[in-house]
Amino acid sequence: MALNFANNNSLSAITTKPSGLSGGALNLISTQTASSSSTISFTSGIDSTYDSYVFKFYDIHLVTDGAEFQFQADTGTNTSYNQTITSTYFLAEHNEGDSSASLSYQTNRDLAQSTSFQDFGVDVGTDNDQCSAGFLNIFNPSSSTFVKHFTGTLQQAHQNDLSLVGYVAGYFNTATPLTRFQFKASSGNFDGVIKLYGIS
Repeated sequence: MALNFANNNSLSAITTKPSGLSGGALNLISTQTASSSSTISFTSGIDSTYDSYVFKFYDIHLVTDGAEFQFQADTGTNTSYNQTITSTYFLAEHNEGDSSASLSYQTNRDLAQSTSFQDFGVDVGTDNDQCSAGFLNIFNPSSSTFVKHFTGTLQQAHQNDLSLVGYVAGYFNTATPLTRFQFKASSGNFDGVIKLYGIS
C-alpha cells in the first residue's frame, strides 16, 4: 500500500490535496434559528444528493425547566412526524461539585417500534447560562430498500448543574425515503440554531 503525501510534505503549508483522497466534506444546506419556537422543521434539502446528513445544534435553550429536546421524521410531503423508531439511549453525567458521576442506560428514553418523538436532550436546565449543543447523523435517508439509521450526541447543561451527555442511536423502521425532520421541546418553546449539512 502506497502512502500519499502533500506535495511539500508540510502540514502547515499544504498547497494541493494528496491524490486518492475524497469525501468527508460538510456542505451546508440550510440554517434555521429558533426564537421562542414551538418547533423547527426541515422540509427540504434531504434527498438522494448525499448518502448521509448531519444536523448540528448550537445553544439550544429550552424555556421549560426539565423538559426534553426531541426529534422525529417524516416521508414525502407528510407532516405528521410519526415514523416508527427503535432506539437506544444512554447518559454520562458529572456534577459541578465533583461529588457524583455516572454512566447509565436509560430505559425510559429508548423507543421500541414507537411513533413518538425521540428524546435527545433530557432534563435540560433553563438558567441563562444553560444550553445544549451537539449533532445528529442520518444515514442514507433516501434509501427505498433499507431502514434509516441515526446516531447522535448532545452535550447538555442539566437543570441540576450537571454536565450531561446524551447518546442516542437507532433506526427509522421504514423503507420509504425520509424527506423531513422536526425538532421541538417536550414542553414549551426553545431558542437556538440548527444547521443541516450533507456529507460528500
